[in-house]
Amino acid sequence: MSDSTHSVPPVADALVSVRGLQTALGGKLIFDGVDLDIPRGAITAIMGPSGTGKTTLLRHITGQLRPDAGTIRVDGQELGTLGREALFGLRERIGYLFQNSALLTDFSVFENVAFPLRQHLKLPEELIRNIVLTKLQAVGLRGAAHLMPSELSGGMARRVALARAIVRDPMLLIYDEPFVGLDPIALNQVLKLIRTLNRTLGLTSILVAHELAAVSRVADHIHLIAAGRIVAHGAPRELEAGGSDWTRQFFGGEADGPVPFHYPARDYAEDLGFPGGIR
Repeated sequence: MSDSTHSVPPVADALVSVRGLQTALGGKLIFDGVDLDIPRGAITAIMGPSGTGKTTLLRHITGQLRPDAGTIRVDGQELGTLGREALFGLRERIGYLFQNSALLTDFSVFENVAFPLRQHLKLPEELIRNIVLTKLQAVGLRGAAHLMPSELSGGMARRVALARAIVRDPMLLIYDEPFVGLDPIALNQVLKLIRTLNRTLGLTSILVAHELAAVSRVADHIHLIAAGRIVAHGAPRELEAGGSDWTRQFFGGEADGPVPFHYPARDYAEDLGFPGGIR
């Protein structure tokens, strides 16, 4: 495990490799020289305090956002050098599970899962039907194909969204806060699916989440992002036992620490109307 903010050693077989990533948005520095690798076939979690850029990192990896400096390679291709057509082709090999599931409310479960196939491929209806039912079977919801999103529980909606994310057999599957709002049963179902799908489909997975207990049960590796850098990285048990101020505060849930309780402000006494301070 590492608890430093120095460069992360490269991984020999990385599907995603980020080097020297620097990004500023709205005048705020988000990343200041981030290095990380996502190993093929593994489940890698990205964690960190709110507002540290976890979702922004996903936008970089999918080519939606260009960095101010640094390089991002996905399956050997440097995103900064790809044209529009090549970038879209790469995105079609990436599945994305949105935080709120993002199901199309006017479409049935079946049509939600079929949507990427109808949009991007010209397939016979019988083949679409077989693919969709196969993916719904994989998430345990083949019998719910006729239901509408309004008829689904939160856990079922998350599983339908997962079936849609894998319908085109992606090489990389990205989960953005997949555990939010799930009851214990639904959470265990989603955890089981993440593990099973990664193994049986040969996927590489990136997981952004805050729930350490859930992440520890499924992730092979964790990168902890804070203050624009990777401040810790390693296996879940290693990070839980980490002795740095960052890991103690984040995994211990401490209110104050490297991430301060007080937002930066001018002198308190001056704000209260005591120029020069209280005497």
